[in-house]
Amino acid sequence: MMTDLPLDQVRTLLAVVDEGTFDAAAAALHVTPSAISQRVKALEQRTGRVLLLRTKPVRPTESGEVLVRLARQVARLEHDASAELGLSGAGEPVRVSVAVNADSLATWFLPVLTRVPQELRLYFELRREDEDHTAALLREGVVMAAVTSSPDPVPGCSVRSLGRMRYLLVASPGFAAHHLGGPPAQALTEAPVVVFDRRDDFQDGFVRGLTRGRSGASTLRHYVPTSEGFVQAVAAGLGWGLVPEPQADPLLRDGRLVGIAPGRVVDVPLYWQQWKLDSPALAQVAQTVTATAAEALRP
Repeated sequence: MMTDLPLDQVRTLLAVVDEGTFDAAAAALHVTPSAISQRVKALEQRTGRVLLLRTKPVRPTESGEVLVRLARQVARLEHDASAELGLSGAGEPVRVSVAVNADSLATWFLPVLTRVPQELRLYFELRREDEDHTAALLREGVVMAAVTSSPDPVPGCSVRSLGRMRYLLVASPGFAAHHLGGPPAQALTEAPVVVFDRRDDFQDGFVRGLTRGRSGASTLRHYVPTSEGFVQAVAAGLGWGLVPEPQADPLLRDGRLVGIAPGRVVDVPLYWQQWKLDSPALAQVAQTVTATAAEALRP
């Protein structure tokens, strides 16, 4: 029951996770580090579970993630209730934490922030994460909403379809002439490739589809961990890559990129997941995200 979990202790746990250390949480809450430690210890004794890993920065355990998520949801509901009642402090800016993949950030998501009505007094904390992994941040309570590639809702969250991000297989003209003259199924297993980071298997998955699982992309690869840098690396001739259509189109038109294996595209469905809260602010954000995505993504 909620009465079994003192909210001051739950809020303290959230502050420690957000600030990263007990000392920083103490400064944020204007109490002593000893008071922070005592509250967290009392909450762990009350729940009978270890809630924090005392690393640098501090990280919540699986049980701690449950309480962090609770604390964020309570804070959101308290603010909305205060606003409806016209209480003092209700007009204070409120943080909305959202996990977004790099390609969405680079192509269509940022205009969302300017379209949310300013009278809501929101400020955004964006967490950049691959669309296959953003749902994990929802589960951990780090964010209250996310752009994901999964249609399966995280427990306690709602999900709605946003559309499809189309990716085109491209390379610079010089690179294509030198490396990609043969059948794509063979050439793409040998030619240098640009990938986002070491978790990125997007290009490998595409090649496995061409080779019926016999091989992935070449081991000659460049790691470029920003969406804009990835496109620039492909256009510079470092390797081939799968580039979002909005970024590829202007470079295809001016001849800096050429399409490889025309007709072969990859469509990645994107979804908006958020906490199931009766929150006018979250509802407005979701509406704005959906409308912006409808303009930018394929249906």
